[in-house]
Amino acid sequence: MKKFFLLILASILAAFSFTGCGNKSDIKTIELNEVTHSVFYAPLYLAIENGYFEEENLKINLTNGGGADKSMTAVLSKTADIGLMGPETVIYVYNQGKADAPKVFAQLTQKDGSFLVSRKSEPDFKWTDLKGKEILAGRKGGVPAMTFEYILNELDMKNGKDFNLNFDVQFNLMTSAFIGGTADYCTVFEPTASEYENNGTWHIVASVGEQGGEIPYTSFIALESYLNNNKETVKSFLKALKKAYAFIEEHTELEVAEAIVKQFPSTSISSLETSIKSYKKIDAWKKDMKATENSFSRLQDIMQNAGELDEKVPFNKIVDNKYVTEVFG
Repeated sequence: MKKFFLLILASILAAFSFTGCGNKSDIKTIELNEVTHSVFYAPLYLAIENGYFEEENLKINLTNGGGADKSMTAVLSKTADIGLMGPETVIYVYNQGKADAPKVFAQLTQKDGSFLVSRKSEPDFKWTDLKGKEILAGRKGGVPAMTFEYILNELDMKNGKDFNLNFDVQFNLMTSAFIGGTADYCTVFEPTASEYENNGTWHIVASVGEQGGEIPYTSFIALESYLNNNKETVKSFLKALKKAYAFIEEHTELEVAEAIVKQFPSTSISSLETSIKSYKKIDAWKKDMKATENSFSRLQDIMQNAGELDEKVPFNKIVDNKYVTEVFG
């Protein structure tokens, strides 16, 4: 009888051992390429740092593209499974007639996340003060530069006539170029905007997102083949992000800052807290992660205004909302 119970116990221990190995092998790795590293993407970093992806049996390998064109190249070449970037890239690729085209399957942000900075304090800044000035606002054809141009066009100001957008500097090099003396103004994301203002490098004079209004600014994008072949993985990815959005809603800006500080080791907690307050103030994050036809129509208006799009692309050709609908309802 004693031997029998020992055999039973050994069998149970072996079963647990095999189960543990099975769970470990169930972990799915996602290669994720982000366009830049910014507090603007706080929900993503919360999901990483709070272990929400791990809870969904996911491992995230995060890389920085340093520009939407490079992030899209990573997705197209399949060195990245998912890209976090401006959805204008999906429209450009669709118009090239690619068979296995990328699609937006979730929207992270709904406002421009950059802040306009100046070398001098301008407490009474008005957008018309940009007349006759040179601005670093991103690469030609990218959402940051096109949105910025659209904002000024709505104020009856034209690029090349009333102001000059400098497209010569790569997106990830704009800050260093501005510090080095290029242009009169520059658009900068958090936490860099607040951190450098605190040390006296520049002054924040305006929020581009506050002025520009709603636009599908940054989205999660994957090839149609990846979405079709990894449906449960995509839903698990979104479930982790849903937990992150809930954390932001239920906790203070300081608690959010403390949760993501490991993602920004050279940035102070106070700067991160300020950054998060700034983004919450302009309602930067798309809480249900669902892209809307109206906002994508406005994006394409902005692209046409910049001379980057001849004809609008149908919404259902570039967006697939079924995964966010299943996860967020």
